[in-house]
Amino acid sequence: MGNLEQVGRFLILGGVILALIGGLIWALGKFAGISQLPGTLRISGSGFTCLVPILGSILLSLVLTILLNVLARFLNR
Repeated sequence: MGNLEQVGRFLILGGVILALIGGLIWALGKFAGISQLPGTLRISGSGFTCLVPILGSILLSLVLTILLNVLARFLNR
């Protein structure tokens, strides 16, 4: 039964971390003006608008890659 308790704790911790990251990304999207960066595709039609922030996605990917690599190196020691 101890093994299932560890899995449960891991899932709860992972969910909390994902919620925090999602809240941070949501807040940055509201205040940082990601849609104003160059490379953002804006498709507008009658009654809808679709934004595809290409440069913002690339920057977010680079930052998260660096952070996760630093975290992985820190945890492996």
